[in-house]
Amino acid sequence: MQILKKVEEVREFKKTLKNKLSFVPTMGALHNGHISLIETAKQHSQDVIVSIFVNPTQFGKGEDFDKYPKTIENDLEKCEKAGVKAVFIPQTSEIYPENSLITFNISKISEILCGKKRPGHFNGVIQVVTILFNIIQPDFAIFGEKDYQQLMIIKQLVKELHFPIKIISSKLIREKDGLAMSSRNRYLSLEERKKATVMYETFKRIKRRAEDAFFNRSALPVEFIEEDAKNLILEKYPDIKIDYIEIRNSDNLQKSKFILKKSRIFGAIFVGTTRLIDNMALN
Repeated sequence: MQILKKVEEVREFKKTLKNKLSFVPTMGALHNGHISLIETAKQHSQDVIVSIFVNPTQFGKGEDFDKYPKTIENDLEKCEKAGVKAVFIPQTSEIYPENSLITFNISKISEILCGKKRPGHFNGVIQVVTILFNIIQPDFAIFGEKDYQQLMIIKQLVKELHFPIKIISSKLIREKDGLAMSSRNRYLSLEERKKATVMYETFKRIKRRAEDAFFNRSALPVEFIEEDAKNLILEKYPDIKIDYIEIRNSDNLQKSKFILKKSRIFGAIFVGTTRLIDNMALN
């Protein structure tokens, strides 16, 4: 496995390849969810490159950029064990030259859900993804469904900028108790960890109600179900802060009056100071 730190090294690496290239962008602190992305990448090409870069432009004021977990040696071991061909670990100055002038902006789809709660976050995401796509020029890029809104935005980015890259979605991977795998889970204390599954448990209950409604051909008002989901969480753990709970269409993230076959429930909560996100299809 090659360790690449410079753009020129990536370009030289690309010259040695005879197969198509799959790309898995990460911010490190790898867990089994990331390994699942790598496994998905290997289904499309035997050559896989992973990037590890904690991108400063997608963190807002007061967020956890400075304390974001860094476990580089462990990450490299996981990548090698997973059969990764190369890992790109650039310094910030390699991605963003001094006095960078170019910024990005995405409208509408980034102004809801996490984008509404984290202004500028997705502008930073598409900025770094565009730069990485231009450096690595992969044939396939794999993004997880845990960050579902991000996945939709990246698909729109590729469509509008005509990148010759196929975006592959990889299913959300959960811990045994249902908690969505995340590098930020390691922030949780033991007591907080016990509380953290409440969003998953609530979403399962809402999914069962939706399935029953579909079976019985009855209509469930979206606003009522959203409020019910919030109440279920707070009844169990009143100290949890709900950032948002919303039901939207899986295809376009639009709202509807009633739950439909393509409806998906999205949520973000704070357990202690740790922000956790999750989503679940309701069909």
